Amino acid sequence: MKLNKFGFLGAAFLLALFFATSCTSYKQVPYMQNSSAIDSLHQADTVYEAKIQPRDLLSIIVVSPNDPVAATPYNLVVAQSYNERSVIASQPSYQDYLVDGDGNIEFPVVGTLHVAGLSKREAEQLILAKIKGAFAIPPIVTVRFADFKISVLGEVAQPGTFVIKDDKVNIFQALALARDMTIYGMRENVKIIREDVNGRTSVHELNLTDASIVASPYYHLQQNDVVYVTPNKAKAKGSDVGSTTSLWFSATSILVSLTSLLYNILK
Repeated sequence: MKLNKFGFLGAAFLLALFFATSCTSYKQVPYMQNSSAIDSLHQADTVYEAKIQPRDLLSIIVVSPNDPVAATPYNLVVAQSYNERSVIASQPSYQDYLVDGDGNIEFPVVGTLHVAGLSKREAEQLILAKIKGAFAIPPIVTVRFADFKISVLGEVAQPGTFVIKDDKVNIFQALALARDMTIYGMRENVKIIREDVNGRTSVHELNLTDASIVASPYYHLQQNDVVYVTPNKAKAKGSDVGSTTSLWFSATSILVSLTSLLYNILK
């Protein structure tokens, strides 16, 4: 009878411990748990725009609907070779501009332009100011990132490097591209590895369980950012077990069998 009572108390204790652990673990899983506090946060009124950095690849096109010939010198058209059976494409292929280490590009006719630190819109305005005197009606200048990409590593379902077409992505959208975190990912310790316009690399930690992240300067990602999802302790311990896992299961099985045998003998 005493053994039966002891076994009952032990089972109850283990069950309580299981539920307590489950509750604690659940609190670490949902994103933005205090989302009701977002309205009270100070958020920027302007729409986020990525800034041009050294080593970026830019697509820059100048169009003048009223005078297409005048716009020709300001566009770098890629030379193409055709044989007798080739059909010339109706749309020209434009060459991209590589921003050098000093943040400059060499723009046709104009020469050197410093574009690092500017948004696409600001770069468009800079170029337009330099060339509009050559046109009766101001042309249309379009600047786009040709290589805006981010990388997501660590405890996610599908790590990799992703090209962003609209040049705007936040931390949750980045995780969605990587098919979200695994259950082993630490929501309160996601690292953003970023290189600034001066080439300096920094690491910043984000707590995705806190809704105030939307006001963080690292909520929106920049080109070439690396998102690293840290594994939790359960995953780390699991990796330490390795080849001894089967041994532990065997030992546990033997213990359970012996306990059951002793109980049947002594009852």
